[in-house]
Amino acid sequence: MSVITIMPSGKTVEAGEGMTILAAILQADPDFTHKCDGNAKCGSCHVFVVEGRKGVTKTTREENEKLDALVGVGSKSRLACQVKVLGTEDIKVEIPVL
Repeated sequence: MSVITIMPSGKTVEAGEGMTILAAILQADPDFTHKCDGNAKCGSCHVFVVEGRKGVTKTTREENEKLDALVGVGSKSRLACQVKVLGTEDIKVEIPVL
């Protein structure tokens, strides 16, 4: 079990192994914008994994391709719908302010 801290709100939620970051964010903030229902097609769930990157799955080719098409990405960028929690450490994600 991992605790996910969502910034800038500071809300926390527990996430079990295999849960996506998107599912965890939606538990804490049901109004979080996501458009493609977790299919890595739109990029609307772009987040930065600022702590605990070893506690999540690696980036897939499909996710990398979508991130390459987005503006404002960095080395810590991920699509929340594609990141799964490994349950090995706590995680901090930052939702970019648009």
